Amino acid sequence: MSRHKIEWDHAAHIESQFPADGRPQVAFAGRSNVGKSSLLNRLFGQRLAGVSRTPGKTRSINFYRVDDRFYLVDLPGYGYAKRSQSERAQFSALIGRFLEHNDSLRGVAHLVDIRHSPGELDLRISHYFREFLPQLLTVLTKADKLSRGAAASQRQHAARELELPPSDLLPFSAEDGRGHQELWTWILDVVEK
Repeated sequence: MSRHKIEWDHAAHIESQFPADGRPQVAFAGRSNVGKSSLLNRLFGQRLAGVSRTPGKTRSINFYRVDDRFYLVDLPGYGYAKRSQSERAQFSALIGRFLEHNDSLRGVAHLVDIRHSPGELDLRISHYFREFLPQLLTVLTKADKLSRGAAASQRQHAARELELPPSDLLPFSAEDGRGHQELWTWILDVVEK
């Protein structure tokens, strides 16, 4: 269990459903198959985020309240081809409004699968986040799938591809807990700024 009190708060399908209470927010974004729900459940210490074998199940922006102080926000995954073009456009517009017109947003954890080179969409999203976000951390998921040496090598490679210092990339495993404490430390630091 997490040492934090974490509760699912609500899902937003339209902009008017975004919280207006001024609590700080930290969002999680990544490709549909990057393991975002597994990462969130590891952080939560309980199964709150739905995990599915079918990528792209998150169809709304989901808000989780932490210690009644701030929100962790699960954004719909990007890049899943089986969604219709109109559905993808609708999600993109909603996410754009959330990211660009949100005074409560303190930072984003951008999830990238450590086993693969960042794709073109990952690169574009990373640059997009850096344009206007106060804090960005790239989290390299599924680190348990590689040896420690291979994970370190992939971290260096991803840093070059994303044009980021390696210190801005955090290897994480929902399976063995690698990166768990470091991610919480980053979240709490971002929320306090």
